[in-house]
Amino acid sequence: MDGYEKLANSIIIRAAKDYRAALKKIRRNPGNRDAAETAVQCEEFFDSRWFSALTTVDGEWLKEKLRKEAAGA
Repeated sequence: MDGYEKLANSIIIRAAKDYRAALKKIRRNPGNRDAAETAVQCEEFFDSRWFSALTTVDGEWLKEKLRKEAAGA
């Protein structure tokens, strides 16, 4: 794996961790505006052209998987 692939993977992993954490915070405290903003930003990233340029993973699939994890499913 070259440096660019490692960087791309690191960006996606960080976004997934941030999204998962934000969803868990929202679940515990639905009024948490910071967590809600983070979740929206992550969703926008997963739907972006930049995300598609970094990976072949489907953004919708990833969001759904992370939502289920955060919900405890």
